[in-house]
Order: sequence, then structure tokens, then C-alpha cells
Amino acid sequence: MTLSEITALSHANVIFAKNIKSYNMKFNFSLRVSALFIFLQIHLNGQVTLTQSNLPVVLIDTHGEQIVDDPKINADMKIIYNGQDKMNNITDSVYHFDGKIGIEFRGSTSQSFPKKPYGFELQDNAGEELEVSLLGMPKESDWTFNATYNDKTLMRDGLTYILAGSFMEYAPRVRYTELMINGQYQGIYLLIEKIKRGKNRVNIAKMKNTDNSGDALTGGYIIKIDKETGSNSGEGWTSHHAPFPDAWQRTFFQYEYPKNKNITAEQKNYISNHVTMIENVLAGTDFANPESGYRKYIDTRSLMDYIIVNELTKNPDAYRLSTFFYKQRDSEGGKIKFGPVWDYNLALGNVDYCTQGDPEGLVIEEFNKVCPGDGWVIPFWWNRVLEDSTFYRDLKLRWKELRNNQLSDLKIFGTVDSLAMLVYQAKDRNFIKWPVLGEYVWPNYFVGQTYDEEIVFLSDWLEKRLAYLDDKWKIETVNTVELSGNKVILSPNPVTDMTQLRMNTLSSVIKPISVLDMNGQIVQIPVIYTGENELSYDFSLCKQGVYFIRYLNDNNILVSKIVKL
Repeated sequence: MTLSEITALSHANVIFAKNIKSYNMKFNFSLRVSALFIFLQIHLNGQVTLTQSNLPVVLIDTHGEQIVDDPKINADMKIIYNGQDKMNNITDSVYHFDGKIGIEFRGSTSQSFPKKPYGFELQDNAGEELEVSLLGMPKESDWTFNATYNDKTLMRDGLTYILAGSFMEYAPRVRYTELMINGQYQGIYLLIEKIKRGKNRVNIAKMKNTDNSGDALTGGYIIKIDKETGSNSGEGWTSHHAPFPDAWQRTFFQYEYPKNKNITAEQKNYISNHVTMIENVLAGTDFANPESGYRKYIDTRSLMDYIIVNELTKNPDAYRLSTFFYKQRDSEGGKIKFGPVWDYNLALGNVDYCTQGDPEGLVIEEFNKVCPGDGWVIPFWWNRVLEDSTFYRDLKLRWKELRNNQLSDLKIFGTVDSLAMLVYQAKDRNFIKWPVLGEYVWPNYFVGQTYDEEIVFLSDWLEKRLAYLDDKWKIETVNTVELSGNKVILSPNPVTDMTQLRMNTLSSVIKPISVLDMNGQIVQIPVIYTGENELSYDFSLCKQGVYFIRYLNDNNILVSKIVKL
């Protein structure tokens, strides 16, 4: 389901998730009779009988083979999907997709649950990868089925990916389905794009085993920090820096792309040395220098957005597990970008250990304090960047910008409401197949007796979390002034490459904040300190147009307008 479809559905229903306590009055008696009928069927027949669904129906036939963790086994897959707002009948003979796949279990802890997650690859008749568009998502060959077993809202992953995708460079797309394997009903599953390199996923350069020198060696790479499980895990390098003083743990970086079987020794050396160099810069005393510090190597917009997604959801795995970052070739930007976001079934108040389900507190600040003995802790550089007052102020400004747009109450709670409405009929079948409502499933912080109670908890939690972050990340009251005339000298203006900004009061001390374009977006521009009251900005790589330079002086945010020729 697309964000526009979700938004449209939300506006059509005009039911806010925070008022979801009234859901029982919104759905008629026939639905409850239907649920009772299915309940009787499962006890009489030992399975749920699926005849039709408002969700796409996925049919997988393994021809008697058992699905295992590794390797993938061959199977056939059909998808019944008749279009938006149309019912999908199990007897339909016209398929949205009808072809071959290789399928296996995926995940780490989630594999221990009875409702298994799956990874699969679309294949042609010869068993080779086949790129196909599924349910309106861009063509690709690799996909996952997320089971959402211990997330009884069925939406923590989907909600996060949808919200993140509205402002990040890329977040996995998701569609809700009902899954049957070998004629047996398996429940509601999220069809999600697997994180991989590709023009419609992580859009970085494709690397060949001959790309071992020059610009070709500099990208693209995808690196992950995670448990050492899965078919492409376990190979990488260990950080030289402790996550915190006296920690016994060390961060382990794993090669995600190129894959272990394809990456060359030269490529391993390049990316490991590059990341080690960035860590050394971050550990250094001059790490915040706008010219030679971490900004030279890290895309700070992606860094801010990654922090915002993980703190909005208070993801207990944030920064230490299921954490991805990628690097494009130097000729195409070359900076490290954080993301894509991944794995949020324990987020949004669904965990009873370490940071727990309290809607207050920042994971980035607290996890290593409350769980210093965990095998996977947060690398040192996440808190290090918060020590840079300019970055932290920009992070707060980015939060404020998103709260007025993509992360407004209307967008967030409207999406929650729409997802709840989308699965409301199918969830009865899911919870009859997997009767977890009212039962503790590790690591639930809250156990609701009904689906509605789970949604109420999530909505209330989000409301409190947003209030906490709005307060935590509020911008202190300062004056914003646009200076001109003899108060500030900005020369040359218009500019073609370098310009110098200088206060004409020698005693003034100025600090850079950010540069914005006409759309209010932060633009990454090299800044050089040339004196306590002088800054030089390099606009040589910027497009033509009007920009606004923001800087701090005597607790005032000052703004100067400049034209780039």
C-alpha cells in the first residue's frame, strides 16, 4: 500500500487512531459472527479456511519440500490481487504473479517463533534471478515476508518504513498480504523489499571484481552492524575503538555489498580502512571542524534522519543491530550515508528490557548506560556527534521541519489508523491461527487482551513519545535576524565559488549553523574558520540560485542571503 493510498484511506475514514477505542462500535455484527464461525472452524478442522480477503493473497507450493534456514528451496508462488478496494478470492484464476521462487527462513531471533519469517528470490525457469514488480513496487528479484509475530499491532515495521520513506533517501517499501503455504493458512505477512544494491533500492554503483583501483574502488559499498547470522553475514572487521570507556565489546562491521563471495581483498581493505579513518577522525579532538572533521566524510542529513527515525520509535536495536550505511563512489559524492532503516518489531514501546517501553528517554544516550553488559552496544560515534553543538542544533531544526510535514500528528496517526483499518478484517484470521492476543510473547512490554487494546496502547505511546521529543529537541528561544548593510560583510555576493562572511565588530564570535536553499532544505557546504569573526563558504559545487547562510552570534541566529551564479 502506498503512502498516498494510506493517506487517502485515512481521510476517507476520518477515524483517528487515538480514538480507536470506538472501533468496536464501527464494525458491524456480521464481522463478529464471521470471526466466531472461523473460530469454530479452526477447532473443528485444525486450520483457518481462507476464502477471500481485502488483502492480496499469496499462495506458495513447495511440492512437499520443507523450508529451511539455508539454502533456499524451489517453490511456486502465485499472488491473487484484483486491484485497490477489490476483494481477492482464493478461487480466482487470474494471477497478479505466477512464477517460481527460491525460499528460505530469514531473521535471527524471529526464527525461534512458530510463525516464521521468510526470504525469497524470484526465479525464471532456469533458476536464475528474475526481476519483477510485485504489488506496485519497483522491479526486483529479492524480497522478504515479515511475520510480525510478537508485534500484535501488526504494523510497527510497516508504519516505520512508510514514515521513513516519506523523507529519507530510501526506505523499504511494504505491502500487507495473507499467506498460504502448501494449502495451510499462515496469517498476515508484510511483503517487504530486501535491502540490497539497485537503482530502486540502495542506489549506489555496481561493483565488479575488477574494480580494485582508482575511483571504481571507492564505491559503492553497503556495510551493516548486526548479529553474525544469515547467508551473507559473519565476514568483516572489528573496530579499534571501544563503544564506551572500559567496554569489553567492540563493534563488528560486516560486508553486505559486495557480498562475501564476491568482494575482493582490495575492496575489503579500502572500505575497512576508510571507515577506520572516519572513526579516528570522530575520536579526535578536532572532530567537529567543518572542514577537516567528520562532515568531510559523512552525509549529515542522512545521519540526522536516521537518528530521528530510531528515536521517534525508541528502537532498542538502534545503532547497534540491523544498522546499515552505504558509500557511493567519490566521483558521485563519496560520503557515508546512513540507512536504510530496518527491523522495528521491538520498537514503539514493544520491549520489556534495557530501554523498555517507557516513552521517554533517548536510546542514543541511555542504552549503554542501562545495558552495558549486552553483547551488542552502541558504537561511540553516535553520542560523539551529539557533542557537536552545531550538528545537534541542526538535528533539532530537522525534527521541527519534519514535525510540520512528514511527521506531523496528522500523518503519523492517520497512517496508524489506516493500517489498522486495512488489516481489521484479516487480523481475526491471523489471531485465530496464532492466538497471541492476551498472551505474553517475548519481549512484550504491554499485553493487550484485544487487537483494539494493542492499537490504543501504540497510539497513546506515540502521543507521549512525540510530546517528549518535542520538548527534548525544542530550539531554545533566540532571535532570528537577517543582517545587511554595515552589520555584516558578505563578499563576494553574488558568488561563483568561495565567499567570506565577516562581522564588522571585531569582538564578535560567530559559529556556523547551516546553509538552506530556497526550499528550506539544508545544503552541505564546506565551511572554513578564517578568524573568530570570519567564516568562508565554498559554493563551487552548488547549483545556481538563492541560499541563506545561518550562523550564531551572541545567542542570536543570524541569516544572510547570497546568490550563487
